[in-house]
This record gives sequence, C-alpha cells and structure tokens, in this order.
Amino acid sequence: MASKDELQNTLKEKYGINKNISQSLAKAECERLLDVLKNEPSTVKLIESFAQKNSNLGRNNAHFSRMHSQAEKNLESLKKEHQDLEKSIKNLEESKKELENKKKILENKRIKLEADIKSLSSENNSLASKVQNLTSQNDELIDANEQLKKDNKDLKNIVDQIRLRLARDTKLLLQYEESEIKKVLIRLFSWTLG
Repeated sequence: MASKDELQNTLKEKYGINKNISQSLAKAECERLLDVLKNEPSTVKLIESFAQKNSNLGRNNAHFSRMHSQAEKNLESLKKEHQDLEKSIKNLEESKKELENKKKILENKRIKLEADIKSLSSENNSLASKVQNLTSQNDELIDANEQLKKDNKDLKNIVDQIRLRLARDTKLLLQYEESEIKKVLIRLFSWTLG
C-alpha cells in the first residue's frame, strides 16, 4: 500500500498537482482523488487547467515580486550610495593627514614584518635541517634495532640449543656409572667451552 508521500508524488507526476496543494489532504483523500482522476477525464482537464493557471500565476507573482523587490533594493542602494559619497567626500577632506600617518605606521609595520619573515624563514630552514638529521638518525636507529632483534633471536636460539643439550646430557649422566659420568662431564665441559 502506497504512503501519503508516494500518493502525492503520483498526483504531481501524472496530474501536475503540487505537494503544497495536496499536503492538506489525508492519505485516504489522496487515494480517493486519484480514483476520481482515473475515472473522470473531465476532472483531469479541470485539474490540469487549475494547475496550469496556478503555475502561471505563481510564476507571474514571483516575477513581479522579484522586480518590485529589486526596484526597492536599487532605490535604497542609490540613496545609501549618495549618502555614503557625501560622507566620504567630507571624511576624505578631514582625514588626509591621518591617512598619511597611518601610511607611515603601516610602512614601518611592513618593514618589521619582512624582517620577521626573513628571520622565521632562516629558523624554518634550520629546523628543517634538524628534522632531516633526526629522521636520518631515526632510520639508523630503526635499522640497528632490527639488527639487534635479529641478533637476540639468534642468541635465544643458541641458548635454547645449549639448554636442550644440557638437559639431554644431564639425563644421560644420571644413567651412567661414576667413571662414565666423569668422561661425560669432561666431554660436556669441553663442548660448552668451545
């Protein structure tokens, strides 16, 4: 079952009835209106005529309203412009010296800002160089860290092998007689020493 919004869209698309007109209708009323329009061609013509007339009137009203509004704005703008020009002439005559003083102050500020920009640019270049050096050092540290991780892994593997060998040899020692234990101990110590 269609929603009220869908029914309003159908009324707009098929019969040109704007949503602002059909908005006040309930959903059931929208459905009844669609049924009437489907079954009564003369009603469709009447609705289309009203819709066309409404559209034309709306366009005309909007056009005249825009023209009227534009004319009022232009008049107000011209009045304001006239007043502003009179004030500007008076102010320009009164403030010539003040403007010259401001010009001198701004020129001094400009010179100071240029000096500040040069100083900041130099400092920026120095900082960029430091960042580059730190980045290079960081890359070296990362490489060294990777190598240390690899070396630690290799060392752990060696230690694990030694532990395994010690555990195996200790187990064997417990199975031998005393003289055989001495031989195995000598072999074990010579193996661990290198």
